[in-house]
Amino acid sequence: MLTATVLAARPDFRITAVSCRDDHTNWSQTEVREDYRVVLVQRGRFRRQVAGAPAEIDPTTGYLGVPGEEERFAHPAAGGDECTSISLTPTLWRAVAGEDARPARQSVYVDARLDLARRRVLASARTGDVDHAVTEELLGLLSATVGQAVGRAVPTGTRPGRDEGPLVAAARQAIGEAHPASEGLLPLAELLGVSPYRLSRAFTHVLGVSLTRYRNRVRVGRALDRLDAGEEGLATLAADLGFSDQAHLTRTMRHYLGHTPTALRRLLAPGRPEGDIAG
Repeated sequence: MLTATVLAARPDFRITAVSCRDDHTNWSQTEVREDYRVVLVQRGRFRRQVAGAPAEIDPTTGYLGVPGEEERFAHPAAGGDECTSISLTPTLWRAVAGEDARPARQSVYVDARLDLARRRVLASARTGDVDHAVTEELLGLLSATVGQAVGRAVPTGTRPGRDEGPLVAAARQAIGEAHPASEGLLPLAELLGVSPYRLSRAFTHVLGVSLTRYRNRVRVGRALDRLDAGEEGLATLAADLGFSDQAHLTRTMRHYLGHTPTALRRLLAPGRPEGDIAG
């Protein structure tokens, strides 16, 4: 039995937790997919065959799939397996691997650092911040896996330096003005005409904080403005500021300020002693 749970999805990518309880040693029927995929195993093992060449897939060896491949699978190990499957559009694949790049081999070695990168993607998915936190973690994971499989470094843009100041300034302006493209790292990079890797690295180099953290700083400031003005509807506030829901807003405010929005609203109320406020 195969089950798939989507953890995070946007037009350019989808991250899915896949659990397979099949227990068969024979090859499955041929499958043909139309997306680019990075598949990393969390538990168990299975076999994958492409173009007649079998590969053993387990927590130390993942694989990349490309559109049009004919693949078959076998699950000889008892107990099943669990994987993280990342589906990419051709547009994001080209941004990661370069134009017309195809994997030089179907398998990728998953060292401890890459395993940690996978776990960080899953952890970021639990925050609900798909457009920035998940995307930044995902780019790091894709850089390692795709770069390994295509046999060269992924195109990360120019090395961060003095010329990155105007790029970061333009990104900050877009975020500050709440430009629609600033809702996600990928559309923001497209707006500015640079690769998402370059934008992410430039932000950290110039400001010392990630793009995700900077955007959250701006959103927290806007939330404080609204709470200070007497905002009552936290669900409306969360939606207006681009949080996935009220719980996401609450987690973010508590993380950055040590208080929930409700506590902050009381803290900002005129005449309320600070010592009376519980975080």
